Amino acid sequence: MDEDSFNMAVRKFLKEVGVTSQREIERIVREHKVAGGRLKLRMALTAEGTPLNHIVESEIEVG
Repeated sequence: MDEDSFNMAVRKFLKEVGVTSQREIERIVREHKVAGGRLKLRMALTAEGTPLNHIVESEIEVG
């Protein structure tokens, strides 16, 4: 795979992750009371067959 195709594939994946993750966060906030008005989030990125284990954590205000 050439570099441009690889970059486009990665961007497509990240866009899908971003869009679907935002929808799920919005859904959970709508359907459930969030204790303390803050939502603590954690995202784990792994790749099967590799040692990749990247964690991103954040806390957001929801109301």
